[in-house]
Amino acid sequence: MTVIRIALAGVLLGLVATFLLTEPGQWIGGVCAEHGLASLACLADQRAQMAGWVNTHFATAALVYFGAYVAITAASIPGAAVMTLAGGALFGLGGGTLLVSFASAIGASLAFISARFILRDWVKKRFSKRLEALDRGIERDGAFYLFALRLVPVFPFFVINLAMGLTGMRLSVFYGVSQLGMLAGTLVYVNAGTQLSQVRDMSGIVSPSLIASFVLLGVFPLLARLAMNGVRRRRALAGYQKPAHFDRNLIVIGAGSAGLVAALIAATVKARVTLIEKNAMGGDCLNTGCVPSKALLRSARAAHDMRHADRYGLEPVEPSFDFRAVMARVRDIIATIAPHDSVERYQKMGVDVRTDSARLIDPWTVELGDGSRLTARAIVLATGAVPVIPDIEGPAEAEPLTSDTLWSLERVPERLAVIGAGAIGCEMAQAFSRLGASVTLVEQASHILPVEDADIAQRLADVLVDEGVAIRTDTALTSVRRQDDGWALTLSAGEPVIVDRILMAVGRAPRTEGLGLEALGIVRDGQIAVDDTLATAVPTVYACGDAIGGYQLTHAASHEAWHATVNALFGAFKRFAVDYATLPWSSYTEPNVAHVGHNETSARKAGIDYDITTYELAEHDRALAESATAGVVKILTVPGKDRILGVSLVGEAAGEWISEMVLAMKQGIGLNKLLATIHSYPTLAEANKFAASNWKKAHAPDWVFPWLARFHAWRR
Repeated sequence: MTVIRIALAGVLLGLVATFLLTEPGQWIGGVCAEHGLASLACLADQRAQMAGWVNTHFATAALVYFGAYVAITAASIPGAAVMTLAGGALFGLGGGTLLVSFASAIGASLAFISARFILRDWVKKRFSKRLEALDRGIERDGAFYLFALRLVPVFPFFVINLAMGLTGMRLSVFYGVSQLGMLAGTLVYVNAGTQLSQVRDMSGIVSPSLIASFVLLGVFPLLARLAMNGVRRRRALAGYQKPAHFDRNLIVIGAGSAGLVAALIAATVKARVTLIEKNAMGGDCLNTGCVPSKALLRSARAAHDMRHADRYGLEPVEPSFDFRAVMARVRDIIATIAPHDSVERYQKMGVDVRTDSARLIDPWTVELGDGSRLTARAIVLATGAVPVIPDIEGPAEAEPLTSDTLWSLERVPERLAVIGAGAIGCEMAQAFSRLGASVTLVEQASHILPVEDADIAQRLADVLVDEGVAIRTDTALTSVRRQDDGWALTLSAGEPVIVDRILMAVGRAPRTEGLGLEALGIVRDGQIAVDDTLATAVPTVYACGDAIGGYQLTHAASHEAWHATVNALFGAFKRFAVDYATLPWSSYTEPNVAHVGHNETSARKAGIDYDITTYELAEHDRALAESATAGVVKILTVPGKDRILGVSLVGEAAGEWISEMVLAMKQGIGLNKLLATIHSYPTLAEANKFAASNWKKAHAPDWVFPWLARFHAWRR
């Protein structure tokens, strides 16, 4: 196998070298160069001479052209479009189409084989991001997806050839689909070549036939895309009877963060929209998630500050409190915010709000719990998610708490185990520890906050341990058993832990049951699968927020809701792909941990090279004044350049000042411009600027400084 790979690599390198050394097409330009701007006639004469030779030696010419086309395509050398135009010019519409059709498919198949056998690692590294999209498409639509790519070239054809070789697709399927899928585009390009070959002077450029050919070249991808979308849509909706009229433009199911934004956008653009929610308006974020957790964190911080008031020159005191009063404050805050998400407010904005359950009957029809039915041109699923309880022995009897149920607590557990050290687990571990619980935080991964780099997560881990939280990483919960003195947790590593209560924070699963989604093929393995425009397998149904898994962040839900709603209402004209490149993550522990873009873990996984610049908050004036020095700014940049790839922050209120870095990345602002931006003093956000200064120092041209010293000496 190694010998074969080396041989194939040698052949490919030889083809590429031949192409680069011979510079095909340059000799024609050289012959006609003396004609200057009036060289169209010369080029036409050259083509006529070549055409004459082709007519005289047709078989030889066709064989040479065919072999050259196959070689260029097999070697993945960009230039197939020019070769296709030349085929039309030399062999006419019929002959050119026949030659190009088979040569392109054979060459593509050879490139496919090359990628599979000798270029696998290189192609994966070079085109990793594009491969992710291709893999998802192949998994979803199989050969039909390749056909769509051939008909509508989203990626350059040579990239498709290489990428498909890395998938599990059979060679016979790849060849057959390529032969058929590239035929329409081949016809268009060959026809353009035949028209170009007839131009002898400037007047020929404005001939109707040539203009028509170029117009066809321009609109073909659009027409092909529309045709493929139409075919895909008909396939998905086959077997369903579309209503003659619709009650609504849009139905939104779920009134959490995503659903509320979706309904608001629809109402704002004057669409008739119905919002259906069977539980409390505001969803998890208002009632059991973001709002109550941050309220509890603030109370816990106050208790911690009292206990450690000596940090600020004050007399420390052990806080005395009734936990029921703390939880009452949490509920009061929820009640204060609730009108913002209320039925009454949304009805005033023109949204038809239904407090009921919902079930999809077909791609356009929703049945409510009372038996009534509504139809809409499009439906947006924003059904949220539910906490996951691990499938292990014994937890049901222990009645574990989740992020949904912990708000019913009336006292702080003396001993609490938090299973899962993501953002929710770390936040609640710190909150309950500061309120007096003895907390054990258990995480199956190698470090807490697994989405962060290990060194960033360790900054928080050090703080939690210092505050008394026992952290057990590389550890899984295997069983729960009742004992006289509490619940015994058997762990995969280390000694068992005895606790009074258990908080499960191992993740959240999309809420899909009872919605009729399985019958429509929208749910696969418990997940609502969506494409990059947030459309499901049924093109009239979109999904967003926690319902699609993914990021499960409130601001991500709002971001997705915009895309889902706009695409649902206006997708017939223009659809927008959702972009997560500058989506910030924040954990609201103390210190906050936040990041945007790539960290080291994701950059390495994507095969992206990077430079690292750091700035320690222990050197920062405002952090020192706040006694909040346990933090760092960590920036990843393109090697040798100031373009930001990603930023990780640990620090007081880092979730607030990460926004500057989000804006910088979104708008393409590099560290040089960030360094030149005036920041108020003293603010924590200055740390961003100081990190940029560290980058500048590290990339300063050292050679210039001796010359500057001589210059200033001369000036003195």
